Parts: sequence; structure tokens; C-alpha cells
Amino acid sequence: MQGKQVYAIADNIINSLGFSTTEVIQQIEAEQTGIYQHEIEAIYPTPFWASLVNNEQLQTQINKEFVGQSVEHYFTRLEQMFLLSIQDVLRQTNIDVKSKRVLIIIATTKGNIDLLEQANRDTWYYEKFAERLDMSYMGDVLQKYFGNPNQPLVVCNACISGVLAINIAQQLLQTEQYDHIIVTGGDLVSEFTLSGFFAFKAVCDGICKPYDQDRTGINLGEGVATVLLTTDAKLAQKYSKIRIGGGGSSNDANHISGPSRTGDGLNIAIQKAFKQAACSAQQIDYVSMHGTGTSYNDEMESKALGLANLLDKPMNSLKAYFGHTLGAAGLMETIVAMASMRKGLLFKSLGYTKHGVSQPIQVIQNTQKHKIDYCLKTASGFGGCNAALVLAKIES
Repeated sequence: MQGKQVYAIADNIINSLGFSTTEVIQQIEAEQTGIYQHEIEAIYPTPFWASLVNNEQLQTQINKEFVGQSVEHYFTRLEQMFLLSIQDVLRQTNIDVKSKRVLIIIATTKGNIDLLEQANRDTWYYEKFAERLDMSYMGDVLQKYFGNPNQPLVVCNACISGVLAINIAQQLLQTEQYDHIIVTGGDLVSEFTLSGFFAFKAVCDGICKPYDQDRTGINLGEGVATVLLTTDAKLAQKYSKIRIGGGGSSNDANHISGPSRTGDGLNIAIQKAFKQAACSAQQIDYVSMHGTGTSYNDEMESKALGLANLLDKPMNSLKAYFGHTLGAAGLMETIVAMASMRKGLLFKSLGYTKHGVSQPIQVIQNTQKHKIDYCLKTASGFGGCNAALVLAKIES
């Protein structure tokens, strides 16, 4: 590993399972899903299975956290989740978000895309917030609320955005331009995203089954996740036991939506991550995969694990717990992986019962104790993009 070590010292998850990392992990430990069938014509004309953040619970949290600020009148639904998530992370430490040594990085694929659906239904609402369809403008809104002096960086690279944002944050911190970086990612389930995946015939009618013989597609999910990264070793000892070992990315350029049939592209990203983290496949104790539950993605990932000599490593997908949260997925799942490392727990890969890929991958079928010193997190997305990240536990 080159440059200063980078540590994860605080985090938050907001999704259908809860409004904090602790709440979400408790639900995952209990093997509870947040995916249900919904009939919401404002989002999609027919019933669909997805993981949605409850609006009443969201407003309760907003009113409790931002007393007297009328946040719902000044921020979109997605922005409200960003505010809650970042605020929770800041509360966990004493860093000064208004310092020029702090940067905010935002990972998203579609941002405030739901505003388009308001154009004909609620003209006033759309006109009020229309500028925020521009992701950079949305970033400015969050930056100004928290009083951070730096222009936020927006990472938008399909479904690897969350993992890629962490990799970029590590590189920036190692330049010593910043002391701390807040990496936050979020996306919504909207008519736009649902229509796209339905058009691909990639949406599961039920709870998804990554790597299973009977898998039929994905469940979309929504939410926000935030992690605070730092190069301050003293803060790391106080707040966390996890460091960012290294990351890598690639593009197999196979197809506009379909992944490589060979797994070569993802393997390239994994090998880059290993090199930067100065670790080998033999040192990996657990792999958190993308695992969408679609036929081609899961098969590609199994082949990539074979190429990377990781077929004997326990691995899982978290998509059956809270769906595919698009730009937030890699970040959200990295935070869950960190919790696995701290707790020494391998979480069941919910939805998997019968082996359904060509390679003998070791899908976790029961939540169990396991010592995890090194974890590999992967992500893949449309356009052939791939990303990988190595997490390492630090000594007390």
C-alpha cells in the first residue's frame, strides 16, 4: 500500500431496514428482508417488488433530527435522506465539517430523477426543485447546508459508483490535500429506474435469489449510505478498526448493459485492488459480491472468482435484504462488510438455496461466526464497469 493509511471511522445506512447502521445490521442478523410487493401507481402502473424507505418514518426522523427547520419544504426526498445520513455520521465524531480540510463525495446514478415524474403531477413541486436534476447542483445544496467550503465531487458511474467513490476518496486522502472525506451515496426507486429494468425483463417477481438456480432477476431498492474516511490514526483507534487497503476498477466493454461472459474485467479490478492493498487472494477471509440475481451477472461473478483464485472463500450477496440500491449499493454493502469484520460474522446470502452458477463458489447459507481480517468487496455495472475494494482490520 502506498501513501498514508486510510481508515473508516463512522458510518450510517438508511434503507427499508432502518435509519442507522445498527438498525440495519440487526435486521440482517435476524435474516429479515425489506423487500415487499408494492402497488404505488405514482411510481409504476402495476405491482412491483422492491425495497422502499417508508415515507412516514422518514418524516418522523426528519422532524426529530431537524426540529423547526421545515426541511421537507427546502429539500427533495433524496436530499432529506442525505441530510439524515451525513448528520448521523458527523454526530459520531468531532470533526469540523466546515474545515477546508474536509471534502464531501457523492455517489449516485440518477440523483433526483423522481423530479421528472412530478412535472405533470405536481407542477409547483417540480418547478421549485427542477434545477436539482443537475447532480452537481444537488451536491452544492448539500455542501451549503453543512457549510463545507469545498466543491463536492459527484461520482456517477452506474452501479460501481459507491465502491469507486471510496477508491477515489482513498487516493485523494493519500495526496494529503484533505484530512477527512465524507463519502455518501444514494438513489431512489422511481418510475424511470423501474421502467428501465422492466424493459430489460430483469425484475424479479418476488424476492431475488442471487446465485440460485431459480433466480429470475433483481429487486430495486432505495436509500442512502455514508462513511467518514480519515488518515488520522488516533481517530481510527478511537472510533474504528477498519482501514481501506486498496481498490481498483476496470471496464470490460462487453455490452451497454450485459456483463462480460468471461469475468476477465472484474478479475482485472480485483487484481488491481490486491496490488494496491499489498495483499493476495490467500489472505482474503470473506468476499462481499455484487450479486444482483440476474442470470448473466451472477455467472460472470462466479467466473471472476475462479480467475482470482477465490472459489474457496465464503461469499454472499446482500441484495435480497434491501434490494439493488444502484449508486448507493457498493457503499451500503461496504458498510455492512465492515460490520461483518467488526462482529466476526458472515451473514447468510438470503434467497440462495440451490446452486445456480457454473463455478463452485462458496455461498454463505447460514449466518455464522468467522474471523475476518481481510475482506474483498466487488461491484459491476452497465457499460461493463467493474470495481473492487480490499478492507483490512487494524490491530487494537
